[in-house]
Amino acid sequence: MNPQKTNWHNLPPETLTTNLQVDIKQGLSETDVQQRLQQYGVNRLTPQRGKSPLRLMFEQINQPLVYILLAAAGVTAFLEEWVDSSVIFGVVLINAIIGFIQEANALKAIDALSRVLTVTSTVLRNGQRRSISATDLTVGDVVFLQSGDKVPADLRLLQIRELQIDESALTGESVPVGKSIATLNDDTVLADRCNMAYSSTLVTYGSGLGIVVEVGDRTEIGRINSLLSNTIELETPLTKKISQFSQLLLWVIMGLAALTFAIGVWRGQALLDMFMASVALAVGAIPEGLPAALTITLAIGVSRMAKRNAIIRKLPAVETLGSTTVICSDKTGTLTQNQMTVQALYAGEQLFDITGSGYTPNGEIGLKGKIVAHSDYPALMECLKAGLLCNDARLIAEPDNWRIEGDPTEGALQEKMGSSL
Repeated sequence: MNPQKTNWHNLPPETLTTNLQVDIKQGLSETDVQQRLQQYGVNRLTPQRGKSPLRLMFEQINQPLVYILLAAAGVTAFLEEWVDSSVIFGVVLINAIIGFIQEANALKAIDALSRVLTVTSTVLRNGQRRSISATDLTVGDVVFLQSGDKVPADLRLLQIRELQIDESALTGESVPVGKSIATLNDDTVLADRCNMAYSSTLVTYGSGLGIVVEVGDRTEIGRINSLLSNTIELETPLTKKISQFSQLLLWVIMGLAALTFAIGVWRGQALLDMFMASVALAVGAIPEGLPAALTITLAIGVSRMAKRNAIIRKLPAVETLGSTTVICSDKTGTLTQNQMTVQALYAGEQLFDITGSGYTPNGEIGLKGKIVAHSDYPALMECLKAGLLCNDARLIAEPDNWRIEGDPTEGALQEKMGSSL
């Protein structure tokens, strides 16, 4: 087996099975699995290196305005102005604690979500179908796919039956992609590799069989994960303005303090008296309440977002969302709720209106503005039965809403047809 990166979409099935040393009718043996797990590793993305508590706390005070406040607290303490020094230092400490707690809680929530979202897969091993955790997959495993499954690794498809896969997480295209088993040209771009199924994408329709060709960080989604770990964190509009304001304020305060000191000495005042007066002026000019006000305001925004099930790791990110004025969206419609709803039905040469929205099984059938009983219209009944029975989607009730597994169109048909019958 060749551990180097391979254009799997360009290999004929016979060459693929030969290179991977696997029989698609028997699958891998337990001995093969253990050897390949040692060679290729566990089918899991390498988690990004987390931040230590000390670094998280340091990031909360790594701001120009906070440095000014710390300097003011130190100078006032040197002048034995203990009350002023304690108040300024307390403000800095409270700001740092609030920011630290918020970011630590967000990181814990994100980590908890990643542990909960486990994926199981149906594989062929020793000639028998088995359901195993996706992390136990290895290169050469024969994997079965069906509607509602999450693709557990990068697969080269060998058998399909009207297979369609939602690859929006990888390519951005929200429309499911129809798959085939034809061998493709070597230079075929990723979005057009219809004989491949990629990790973390969702099977919306049909079924298929494929061989695992890449696992873990070597998958396409693993490459994206590696790129994300090297991204540069950009400043938000608020942090940029605060940084600019802090630097400007620093120079203005230092300039006024120096000017006060120079004028006092020029007029014959004692050097020590003028130095203390200049320091008092600098301390008084620093808006020590500004960081606290900003932190509290942002914390309120984060709290409100959390009530809407939106996890925000950094406080300034709330301001970034609030300052957005233009949203650009392409044809994929990624800003929609990604729900389809049946609103009209034509049967027996009559057009029926259907109320309700989303996947919640409710709504009524109307004809010319009046609610009607479906049993009074045989053609309508047959149409409803066809939409319900010729359907592979699943409608699942959750505590707060309903969701589907499978093709969105079939889910919309099942929701309306099932609630009407």
